[in-house]
Amino acid sequence: MKSVYLRNFVATATLVSVSFLLTTIAFIGIARSYVINDYQTTMASSASETARLASTVADHDGLRSWSLGMSLSTISNSTGNHVFVIDETGEIVCCSDKRTDCDHLGKTLPESVTEMLSPNGTLRMFSTLGDLYGEKRYVVAQPITGRDGILLGYAFVTCATANMFGAWENFLGIAVLVAMGVFALALVISLFYSKRMARPLDEMAAASRKFARGDFSVRVKQVEDPTDEMGALIESFNSMADSLEKAEERRSEFIANISHELRTPMTTISGFADGILDGTIPKEQEEKYLRSISGETKRLSRLVREMLDVSQMRNRAADPAKRTVFDLTELILQTMLSFESRATKKNLDVDPQLPEKHIMVRADRDGITQVIFNLIDNAVKFAEKGSCITIRLYKDDGKAYVSVRNRGETIPPDDLPFIFDRFHKSDRSRSLDKSGVGLGLYLVKAIINSHDEDIAVKSEDGVTEFVFTLPLAE
Repeated sequence: MKSVYLRNFVATATLVSVSFLLTTIAFIGIARSYVINDYQTTMASSASETARLASTVADHDGLRSWSLGMSLSTISNSTGNHVFVIDETGEIVCCSDKRTDCDHLGKTLPESVTEMLSPNGTLRMFSTLGDLYGEKRYVVAQPITGRDGILLGYAFVTCATANMFGAWENFLGIAVLVAMGVFALALVISLFYSKRMARPLDEMAAASRKFARGDFSVRVKQVEDPTDEMGALIESFNSMADSLEKAEERRSEFIANISHELRTPMTTISGFADGILDGTIPKEQEEKYLRSISGETKRLSRLVREMLDVSQMRNRAADPAKRTVFDLTELILQTMLSFESRATKKNLDVDPQLPEKHIMVRADRDGITQVIFNLIDNAVKFAEKGSCITIRLYKDDGKAYVSVRNRGETIPPDDLPFIFDRFHKSDRSRSLDKSGVGLGLYLVKAIINSHDEDIAVKSEDGVTEFVFTLPLAE
């Protein structure tokens, strides 16, 4: 399977190649036209200079003068073109060839050529000039006139196509070398950039493989610009890794806690049962130990039941179809009645600070009942005898707030961040009560969070307060 790096490089290289090829073809075409046009313009300029020179010389010595031939040879040597002059009849009377027996002198150009000169006296074309040359050449002609404006003849400048395109070929060779260098540089940059872009993906793939093996400690190094798409992806990946690592820690802690919670009653049940069976426990004490076995069995049953309740309650609270509009004030009053006997037994005062106007909320009624029950149960369980429990309901900023406050032992600051974790019990709860299994507050937070709401706790100077929010009914 091809890697993302290779696919990205191939795509980039193909795009660069196609773009560069099209640009090069367009550049070559434009440059070719420019070079050839420039050469032709230079030839036209040479023809004009030759015509002026011939006109000047003709006033004194005529077009057949030796001095004009030497001048034409100089022009030919400097430009690389063949230069000659014809009279008005079309006969070549002067040539740039230095030989005295020049083959061109005395020859007459075809009437088809001289007829093309007649309209305006100029000529630009590719031609052999009536077999004057063995192959086609580019020909430029300009009229030669005397002082009185009488036409004396024509100045011709011709160039072999090889010479004309030779200049273009020299330019093309340099252009091709430069183009190849730029293209190679573009490919190297593309290779480097593609590799750099694929590096975080390779790291993510390696990290994912480690995740599959249970190692959640690895992280992907952030790129230079964390605000672009790759930076956002890396940040999300690392956040996911953090969540997975914490989830794994919680899972390990959950297994350790539940193992501990299950081992204790099971060890007690097994030990007492074996003691009764093998006669270690006297007959007169069997009833006592059977009660312990019964209590531990009930505790074990309660643990399993509460674990199932947590799962069911979380699923129910997360289902929007289960949410209805109900009176939160009435629900609090009904739940408080369940604790009347327990509050009386501990000589506790209950102060319900509820508004006169009932507050309607939209939520899962059973789930919120469980939340309020667990919080009040927790407050009654850990309140000092003879103290007061305050239950307050109010609304603010489009939300309903429920506060449950009691006075008792202060929760240690180190315990507060973990107060809602599964099976978490602070030292005070372990010392004061053995009936809980550490799922009550975890269930409270799970239900509230399932409603996309929050719950908070603070404990200072012996006063502990839980506050949670619910959405008001529209």
